[in-house]
Formats: sequence, structure tokens, C-alpha cells
Amino acid sequence: MEGMENREDLKSMLPFLPLLLGSSNLFWPSQVVKSLETLSKGPLYSKVDSGELLFNAISHIRDSLALPSLQPVAPFAHGGYALFFDELISRAEASKWFEEVVPALANLLLRLPSLLESHYQDADYLFNGVRTGLRLLGSQEAGIVFLGQELVAALLTCAFFCLFPVSDRGSKCLPTINFDHLFEDIYESYSKKQENKIKCIMHYFERICSSMPEGFVSFERKVLPLEQLPFCVCYAEADFWSKSVVSLCPFEVHSSGFIEDQSNGALEVDFANKYLGGGALRSGCLQEEIRFMINPELIAGMLFLPCMEDNEAIEIVGAERFSNYTGYASSFCFSGDHVDKRNVDSFRRCKTRIVAIDALCRAGMRQYKCKYLLREANKAFCGFLDQSNCDHHKRLFQDGGSQGSQCIETDKDTNVVVKDFPMDEAPSTSVEIAMNRGEYINQVIEYSDKKGSWCPDHEDKIGIATGNWGCGAFGGDPELKTMIQWLAASQAARPSVSYYAFGIKSLQNLNQVSQWILSHEWTVGDLWNMLVEYSSRRFNKETNLGFFAWLLPTLFAHDAKMSNLTITP
Repeated sequence: MEGMENREDLKSMLPFLPLLLGSSNLFWPSQVVKSLETLSKGPLYSKVDSGELLFNAISHIRDSLALPSLQPVAPFAHGGYALFFDELISRAEASKWFEEVVPALANLLLRLPSLLESHYQDADYLFNGVRTGLRLLGSQEAGIVFLGQELVAALLTCAFFCLFPVSDRGSKCLPTINFDHLFEDIYESYSKKQENKIKCIMHYFERICSSMPEGFVSFERKVLPLEQLPFCVCYAEADFWSKSVVSLCPFEVHSSGFIEDQSNGALEVDFANKYLGGGALRSGCLQEEIRFMINPELIAGMLFLPCMEDNEAIEIVGAERFSNYTGYASSFCFSGDHVDKRNVDSFRRCKTRIVAIDALCRAGMRQYKCKYLLREANKAFCGFLDQSNCDHHKRLFQDGGSQGSQCIETDKDTNVVVKDFPMDEAPSTSVEIAMNRGEYINQVIEYSDKKGSWCPDHEDKIGIATGNWGCGAFGGDPELKTMIQWLAASQAARPSVSYYAFGIKSLQNLNQVSQWILSHEWTVGDLWNMLVEYSSRRFNKETNLGFFAWLLPTLFAHDAKMSNLTITP
């Protein structure tokens, strides 16, 4: 077995972890061990029974690490810890925290070195030839990381204790990970939503300290290669979308409800910032940040996933939900415990599938340029594409024919072989994408007759659950973004789209428009070409109508019956 000191995955993470690496093992400095052991014995021994004293203990542990890359915490973080634990929560809640939760978290940190060592040992055997160990998954490096929920809990405890080194994170385009800014913001500029964000995370810690979950969470960076390479699903140009003959998938509009409450096992869209998590660990409280508060295990991805480029997405499977909530933005409020009853897959991941895709920021009028239509369509396509599904590759690879699908298989000597499978006999798949520069083929699709794959089983019909992606602070056109997501999901061979409109006025006729389009059997290419024509007119100020009114003026002018409409693509 490869020694810890020789592991490339671990080497990539060491600058971002608070642990030391010896000749064969990871460890805390001895003074840190003493401090954590003291904390683990409870407040009668440690004397830590307030937010102020907890922050002092955290500062002492940080000083004991003696890491030059640690950097000082946010200036007013100490005030935030004291305010929250000493004033904002009840004395009964505070007593429970200091008597039960803090000692349990200290014990969890003491186990972090062994948890990581076990993780790396197991990562070698989880999949045959597929790297799953914790590592920096950099830009254009497609791959996957599997983390046990106990290891995730230990990593989030490090973040709560502000132990992660941060000086090198900016140069690697990594998001915030320590919790100091989360607490500083509540002290510097108190808000109800910030208090309740912290309550969600503290509730998570209470839950895992009373009963540690035993499943797994996977984090995958998905990449559409920018180069047009043989047998690869690449970043598509306008001609690809324009000529697509793929039928649009069924489209269901929900006027109420939330994406995270859907019960059909769909892939749920995170309206992401290009930095995963956005303002989750600062003062943000929109769709992405709320999701990271009620499913805090998502935060672990912020440790090792740098910002997304235009041809990238991040898919996370298995993050459990721990909290209920009400409200949105300034009205956000923690409303109690949530017991996640979703089933688990063969890898003990909760069947919660979330894909983070970042929309065009400050969209304005440029969103109507073809360049940015392409950007948004490919971004959604990258997120929605399930490369484990061999069946849909007949639409994506060259010369698949009507009777079979050309697929790529890698033999033991890594020679690429093209095979034809009848569409009703296509095997289940697993995907390992090798993005090594200089290689002619940068994406390898491995086929296996086994069900074992980090992706859902081939026979599963996983739709898309989404909503007004990029339409709030990012300034996107809701009608345009809706159609872009629909055509991307259809091109990715998703069986359906469930769209949560959240009461946006401009989408009040979305159901009528989508059903009219389906009744006329439009293809992805038909819809794309209409979007391009409309966007050109909108950009050149030849129309100021929304896309729906421009497309179906009769419907909007006279509320005519859909059967009487005669516009064709």
C-alpha cells in the first residue's frame, strides 16, 4: 500500500489542511492534542462555558498550530462567537452546547488524522482505477471525491474552529472555508437571517454529535472539454444547437413549492456562484446559501473545489438535509429539525442529487448576444449531462446510427476502442475523465456490466428540478433562462423538467407556452433558433417584448385557445 507521504492526492491538500505529515501518518501538534483533550472533558474541566471562552480556546489551538499560512481570523469574529452563544440562544441551549456538543466536537477533531488516513486507504479500493481520494480538484480537472459523512463532520468542525490555513486559497481560486466571517458578520451588522443561518449549522453539529451518520457524500467536477475531440462530449458551438433534432422533453410547471422538496429523485439545480457556496459563510442568504445551510455537508466541497469556469459544473450526491426553514433572504428563519427520509444508493449516499451551475453574472443586455446564449446553454448542458447513460450518446457521438450507439471503452492497456451496442442492451457505465494536458483523448468513458458506479443506475430516469436560475441578483431574463434550461436538459437526454416558478409574474404563462411548444413537437434546434432570432431582435432594440409575448402574440393579446395558434418554428 502506498505510504501517506507518497500520495499525490494528499500532497495537493496538505497546504490547505491544519495537520502535519510524518513519515507515514498524519497528526496534530502535541499542544493541539492537549488542548483538544482538555475541551473533550467538558466545561467543569476545561472551564469553557461561554462563547467568549470558546473563542479564546479556539485562538489557543490556532496559536498551537504555528502554521504561517493560517493568517489571523476576521477582526470581529470573537464578538460574533460571544454574541451568538452568550446572548442570542437560551441558557438551556448554551448549556447543552458547552456540556455536550463542544466536547464531542473536540473528540471528533482528535479523530481527524485517523479518519483521513482511513479515507485514503479506502479510496484506493472504492472503484477500480478511479481516483476518489480527497484532493484539490482544480480547474479543467474532471473527477470525483468520495467522503464519509463522519469525515465531512470533522472537516466542518475544523471550519467552525477556524483551523484551515487560508493564505494560499486565493491563488488557487478557492472559496472561503473557515467560519470566522460567518460570525463576524452577525456582530458587525446584526441581522435575523444571519442569526438563523448560524442556527442551522449549529443544529447540524448537535445532530451529528448525538448520532453520527454513516453514509457518504460525493463531489464531482464535471467538464465539457473546450477542444473538439473525437468521441468526447465537448463544449458545443451554435451550429450544434441549431441543428439538433432531439425532441424537447416533458416540462412541468409548479406555481408553488420548492426544489428541495421534490420527491421524484430529480437532479436539483443549485443557482450557484462560480465560487461554490457563494456567500454561505458570509452574509449571503439566497437560494444557494440557504441550501448550504439546510444541507451543511455541501460546505465541505468549498474546501477543495476551486471556482467554476464557463465549461464546468459541480455535482454533489448524498448531502443530507438537517434543518427546516421559512422565508427567504432577509426573512430566512430556521424552523426546526428535519429528518431526511430519502433512500440511499448502493454507495450509502442519500439520494439527494444537487448540481451547481453558475449563471452569467450582471447579465444585462449582453445576455442576448449569441456568445452568451451559448455560454448559458453549455453551462446547463454540462451540469445536466449524465455521462453514465450510454443510451443518450447516440445523440452526442458521431455516426451512432439508428440501431446502435458508438461508445468508448478502455482496455487494460488504455487503448481506446469503439464499440457498438444495441440501444436496448447498452450496459451500465462509470466515468473517469482524465484531463492530462498533451493527451489526444482527454475523456475516457469506461463501461462495466456491474451496477457499481458513482452515477445513478442506467435504468433510473433522473429528471431535472430547477427554477429561476440566474434571474435574481445576477439579472437574468426569466423567460430566456427557462427555455435555455429546457433545451439543455432535453439535449442531455433527461426525461423531464420540473420547473418551480416561485411566483415570478413574467412566468405566469409558462405552462401554456411550454405546452404549446410540446404540442407542436419542437426539437432542441427549433427552440434554439427561435431564441437566437428573438435575442438578436431584443439586443438590437427591434422589440421590447418578452420572449413569450414575442413568440405567441395571439395568446398574450387575446388569450386565444392554444389549438388556434398557428405559429411554426
